[in-house]
Amino acid sequence: MSDMQAYALAGDTTVSESFTFGSAGVVIGDAGTVITVEAGDALGRSSVWNAEEVRLLGPAPTPVKERLVDRPWVWDMGDTKLSVHLMARVPEGLVYLGTGAVARAGTELRPGHVEHVLTHCTLRLDTPLSKPNLDRVRPLLLPPDLPSLEWLGHLNGNRATALEQFITGWYPAASEAPEPSSVRAPAIDLPDGLRRFYQLAQHRPRSLGAQNRILPASKRRTDPNGEMLVFGEENQGGFFWSVLWTLDGPETDPTVWFREYDEPPIAEQEPLSGFLIQFSLYEAAMGADYAALSGRLTAQQVDRFTEGLHPVPLRPFWPWAPTRFYVAPGLVLHVSDEGDDSFSIWAGATHRSALAPLADAAVEWTQFDG
Repeated sequence: MSDMQAYALAGDTTVSESFTFGSAGVVIGDAGTVITVEAGDALGRSSVWNAEEVRLLGPAPTPVKERLVDRPWVWDMGDTKLSVHLMARVPEGLVYLGTGAVARAGTELRPGHVEHVLTHCTLRLDTPLSKPNLDRVRPLLLPPDLPSLEWLGHLNGNRATALEQFITGWYPAASEAPEPSSVRAPAIDLPDGLRRFYQLAQHRPRSLGAQNRILPASKRRTDPNGEMLVFGEENQGGFFWSVLWTLDGPETDPTVWFREYDEPPIAEQEPLSGFLIQFSLYEAAMGADYAALSGRLTAQQVDRFTEGLHPVPLRPFWPWAPTRFYVAPGLVLHVSDEGDDSFSIWAGATHRSALAPLADAAVEWTQFDG
């Protein structure tokens, strides 16, 4: 498709307006909107993200924000909303991806602006791309050096080494040091494992958590009875993790206690040394740039799905939904028991190519970024 053919989908080209939304081109007209992204795989620019999503990274001009997220109803034609047409530019021209609609968007108030600026936007295609078309507009790049599994060999011998190798292998060191108060050890004694975890987080603050979190120094506290040191919590405060706190000093490898609100505490099956590895694996998957999600799987499906991966030999994590972990280079997958003879899986990867071995699995994906 040529540019003129594509832009004509927006309506009368003599009155259409052209804008840029980050690296994407946007044409707004009286008959619709045309959005064009460059082909190829990219984290830092607008691109085709997977077979169902196109992600735009801004900022966006005000007319684009108004058309896409502020007042889309203004552009309705009777009962039919003006279409958003999505394109990808390849060397030989434009590839028509189909129509789509905004699924998620984010705004922020920036200096010098009186209104919030549209910073990013995800559009979901009305019809998912076929594998050949996806490969055409988002060819899979060769992987970089993926994080190794060397850490796994230390799991049953030296868990401190295993944790250090996993975190330093998965997370690049931050270019800027975090605020000291966010990771420094408090004035009270900490178990050795937790102290070492904070030392690692000084240069890799993302290891503190993406979904749930290990609390920064300013948030760590003892419980009302002064018996437990609370060091981790769920992202909305629904539950927290703690270890026994005494004036005699911490245990070497204490039991970790899970507690929901005022319910009785439940012991995690692994002591702190194993818990910190499990927490790190879980958060690595949850915070990864590339993800694969599926739910309501049978035990037989899970067995087939994970047979090519390495099981992590630890007892299940998290009493709410007992969770086991499987890994491959650059990949962490966790399987959670939902309690009704069904299981959910979540895989996170440091590079899109690490998800490739999962592509042919006979499961219905909620999201698949491979």
